[in-house]
This record gives sequence, C-alpha cells and structure tokens, in this order.
Amino acid sequence: MSIQRETLSLAADCSPVATHAIGQDAATSVATTLKALSDPLRLRMLSAIASDPRGESCVCDLAELAEVSQPTVSHHLKVLKDVGVLASERRGTWVWYRIEADRRRAVTTLLDSFAPATVAAPWSVGSPDEAQRPNLDARVTRLAEELAAEVPELEASVVLMTVRESYTSLARSARVTSALIPLTERFARQRLSDLTRDRDASVPQVLFVCVANAGRSQLAAALVNQTAGGRIIARSAGSSPADVIHPHVRSILAEIEGDAASERFPKPLTDDAVRAADVVITMGCGDVCPVIPGVRYEDWAVGDPALASAEGVEAIRDDIAARIRILIDDLLTPPTSKESA
Repeated sequence: MSIQRETLSLAADCSPVATHAIGQDAATSVATTLKALSDPLRLRMLSAIASDPRGESCVCDLAELAEVSQPTVSHHLKVLKDVGVLASERRGTWVWYRIEADRRRAVTTLLDSFAPATVAAPWSVGSPDEAQRPNLDARVTRLAEELAAEVPELEASVVLMTVRESYTSLARSARVTSALIPLTERFARQRLSDLTRDRDASVPQVLFVCVANAGRSQLAAALVNQTAGGRIIARSAGSSPADVIHPHVRSILAEIEGDAASERFPKPLTDDAVRAADVVITMGCGDVCPVIPGVRYEDWAVGDPALASAEGVEAIRDDIAARIRILIDDLLTPPTSKESA
C-alpha cells in the first residue's frame, strides 16, 4: 500500500499542471510551412523577393539565382505559394511574386534573425570567457575623468556611467581585449556627442540600425557621409552587434572611406543615439528602436551581406546607394521648396 501511495505521489509531482504547447492544427500548419521552406534555393528566392526594392520579383530575375531551368524555378515558387508564403500575378509573359502581407513579418524574422544565427561565421569567434578578461576598471575610470573635462555641460557622474556602459556593452562581443579601451573611447565620445547635441544648431543626423551592425547599416552610414559631404551626419548601430565587420563589407568600406574604414566597428543600439537622430532607418531588425517623439522612422528592406556572395554584397551596396540619394535630397530640400513642389 505504501509503495502504491509513493508511486501515485511521484506521478502527481511529474504531471504538469497545464501545457502551453501549440495545438495540433497549428503545429501541423507550421510544420507544413517549414517543410516547404526546407530547400536552399527556395530560401534564396524568398530572400531575393523580400529584399527587392520593388516589393516583388519577376520569375525571370529569380531564375538567375541558380543554374536550373525556369520550370524548376517556377515549381519551387509554386511550393511557397501553396503554403501561403507567396502571392503571384501574371503580367504579360512573366509572373511576378511578392510575399503575402500577413506573412511578411514572419519572413523578415526568419531571414534577418534566425538565418544569421544558424550560419557559422568564419570571421567571428565566440565571446571570450569573462574570467579571462583583464580588469580595466582603473583605465575606464581614468578615461571617464578625461572625457568629463571635455564636456563640462554634463555631470561627471553621467559621463562615468556612459563610459562604463560603453565599455561593458563592447566587452560582450569583443574578441581582442587590447582594443577595448580605444574602442570604448570612440564609442563613448559618440554617445556624449549625442547627449549634448543641439538640434537647432546641427546638420541633420541619420541613424541606421540592423541586427549585427556588421554590414548594411555600416555601408549605409559610410555612403551617406561620403555623398552628403558633411551636410548630414550618419551613424549606425546594431540590436545584437557582432564582434567584427563582415569581410566583404569591410573591403567595400575601404573603397568608400580609405584608411578611415579601419576605425569602424560594430556598436550596440542606445537610446541616446535614437534621441539624437532626426531619422532612424531600420534594416531588418524589426521593432527594436524606442519610439521617440519628433524622430522620423523608416524601414528599408535590403539584403543581408552576411548571407550574400561578394557579388551580392555589391548589389546590396548599389541598392542602398540608390535609396540614400533619395534620402539626402529629401533631408536637404528646404520645407518651403517641398510645399511649392
């Protein structure tokens, strides 16, 4: 009898009070969609459609992604259409595909968050063990004291907090600890500049935000600074910054900025940067930016260089450059000229 009571007690302890698993119908639907997506070519076509500035892609464009026949491409697109991911429209000879409106957010999450997380980045290494980090607290404190003297309008405690936060956030992803203090100084200077920015006396400021701040947002900021010639300030940040910039992007940055490109590094997104910006442009990182009154927000659907070939990265650069020319014209056109137009 006692053994029976003990068995019943153990069974009661192991039984969940309630289950939060998705229902059978929902699980079947999700599994069906994931099965349709479980093909490299289909994922590449989905990425091409999602990042096409036109919001849709022609089947003739998608056929160039792989050395397969057009009927094979059409078959893969039909599979994605059958599970409700894509919609299509025939115009003359060709069929055009776009992502179904109610699936766009899910597709964006898949391509911009899940995909990079599953790709082993050969240029990146894991975060170093915290126990192996040198104790740089004294150097960080000394740096804060030096910067506090340069911005007397801010209290020394605010500067110290900003410097320490900058160091801590960069240390999470840094793989070379010897560069932490110089990077902290540059990042902290930028943040202090944001804190003390006078909008009325400053040129327009644009903040580009992506996930890793290792590709498209870095490219966009460099292109704005080059094209605007000082009439606009562009910065970039990442919702989950990588440790280094993607090598394909770094080579393009070197073409744009020369030696100055070596000073670029991934930076985390801060509220200070958002508040200081006149325009915040997200690039595949979803709703990560805090909504600040008076700040204009845009979302650009552009490809991720981390998932592209060298040629693909150049195409992404050209796409961003075209968008930037429109942005610069808009920011530098006087309001009266816009109204008369």
